[in-house]
Amino acid sequence: MPKHLIQRWLPDQEALKTHKHLKMFGSLLLDNNLWHLNRRSASAAVGVGLFMAWIPVPFQMLLATGGAIACRANLPLAVALCWVANPVTMPPMFYGAYKLGCLLLGSPSQDIDIEFSWHWLSSVFETVAPPLLLGALVLACVSALCGYLATRLLWRLSVVRRWRQRWRALA
Repeated sequence: MPKHLIQRWLPDQEALKTHKHLKMFGSLLLDNNLWHLNRRSASAAVGVGLFMAWIPVPFQMLLATGGAIACRANLPLAVALCWVANPVTMPPMFYGAYKLGCLLLGSPSQDIDIEFSWHWLSSVFETVAPPLLLGALVLACVSALCGYLATRLLWRLSVVRRWRQRWRALA
């Protein structure tokens, strides 16, 4: 996969280093390997970003940053990909995760009337959380693995195609 195509969409390195919530990682953000873009770092970042996109918490960018640091993946790409889960895509993603969790647990899915109160939230958490979290974990693992493998494969195919073009140009 061409570096220039990916780099065009990535957040700026300085903007991420000075982001108010990412400052908590301090000197860990200074590791140059987090900012290099190659096949290994890009595929690991895709895996980390897609995994964190399925975690049903509001601070996915922090989790993606921690995952990128732990895996030595490209930090901007991991942070950008956690935004696959955004306010528009979250409801269908987590509804699908809930349905998958119900299927895996063998429990019937429930119709939920949304009411914004602590009582409602605590009662729903007991019944909805187990299938939602199980489904999200399964989908996180599957999407991270598929994204990782697809990135490795597409990057390799791009390199082979460029090699062949060079050989043809020399012949």
